[in-house]
Amino acid sequence: MRDLTHDIVIIGGGPAGSTAGALLAERGWRVAVLEKDRHPRFHIGESLLPQNNPLFERLGVLDEVRRIGVINNGAQFASIEHGKAETFYFDRALDRSQPSGFEVHRAELDLVLIRNAAAKGAEVHEATRAEAVEFAADAVTVRGTGPAGPGEWRARFLLDASGRETFLADRFRIKHANRRHASVALFGHYEGAERLTGRDAGNISIYWFDHGWFWFIPLTRGITSVGAVCWPYWLKSRAEPLDDFFDRTIALCPALAARLAAARRIAPVTATGNYSYQASRCTGARYLLVGDAFAFVDPVFSSGVYLAMAGAFAAADAVDTALREPARAARAMRRYERRARHAIRTFSWFIYRVTTPAMRDLIMHPRNVLGVVDALVSFLAGDIFRANGVRTRIALFKLIYYLYSAATPRRSLAALRRRRANVRAAAA
Repeated sequence: MRDLTHDIVIIGGGPAGSTAGALLAERGWRVAVLEKDRHPRFHIGESLLPQNNPLFERLGVLDEVRRIGVINNGAQFASIEHGKAETFYFDRALDRSQPSGFEVHRAELDLVLIRNAAAKGAEVHEATRAEAVEFAADAVTVRGTGPAGPGEWRARFLLDASGRETFLADRFRIKHANRRHASVALFGHYEGAERLTGRDAGNISIYWFDHGWFWFIPLTRGITSVGAVCWPYWLKSRAEPLDDFFDRTIALCPALAARLAAARRIAPVTATGNYSYQASRCTGARYLLVGDAFAFVDPVFSSGVYLAMAGAFAAADAVDTALREPARAARAMRRYERRARHAIRTFSWFIYRVTTPAMRDLIMHPRNVLGVVDALVSFLAGDIFRANGVRTRIALFKLIYYLYSAATPRRSLAALRRRRANVRAAAA
């Protein structure tokens, strides 16, 4: 073991990889982070949950995030069908210690995080793409190419934080399309979009429309991120250039179109294909998958960065235990995997139902029976891991949802059939 160049190699320098790299380097481990791009680089996923804040504080970067972010006090949901909007303010959460989150340019956030990892002692290699991996009984070797040419990193443990590239899941052939969900995304950045006023100025807005939902995220420098997440059939219907198709899609939501009437798009529209997937496992002998390298469902609740970073904190604990106390490694890996699966299950339940008539009705007409709305706000803030009453009230909210759906069986059954048909069509 003395000839190993590192204790841990991390593939990916996004929020998950940079966070894990900083935490593990702090604990004295020799860490190498391999990032295929150079920071800053564009990345979608700009809305951060309030429960990100304690993680930023623990990393020592909260003031930097505050400096680059727009304060987000709540999430606004708007429904064409109901002709209204409803805002859920984060200061209504059961834990009111985090009353706001931030909206950020991801390029700036990711730069803050990877610089922090380097400052904490991680060896950061940018513009370095991992290309192959080999596992042995006592080590793992990653081969790749960087600015100086081919390189090799030999370590005791590999942490895969490669995001949607899913480095290990692809090589192990354990990545599977999500059979319960299918969506595509279109997005662009605008200047001059109409923002809300007062305490709502930085809030994220979610708009339902016939083919899915839109996001509207205010960023610094007067820029607004706007995107549509929709069923794949809608994108397949496109017969015009992508920019024109996005304009036509926005026109289907008059409230959003009005906020963009005087705006100017400052970059071409980008489209991503069906991106819902999950690996069949996220741990193994000398490796662990974290964040999007393990699973991704849908960005409707802005969970991506939070789950990546919260997962990185849990992953750092698991890896640290595995290396310091090998006899406890298996238990530590199981605990990490249970936590990762719990997070995906919790967000997925809402994601699978967020466009159903019953869910729209409940969100548009909230009633705080036994604190279920406060628990819903806690969920929207990212408070899904602690035993603080949120889980019990979320279970009650689910029961209310099922009872409400059963009270309108024809409408609920029609929505279920439509969803299943859309998922099947996307898989065809």
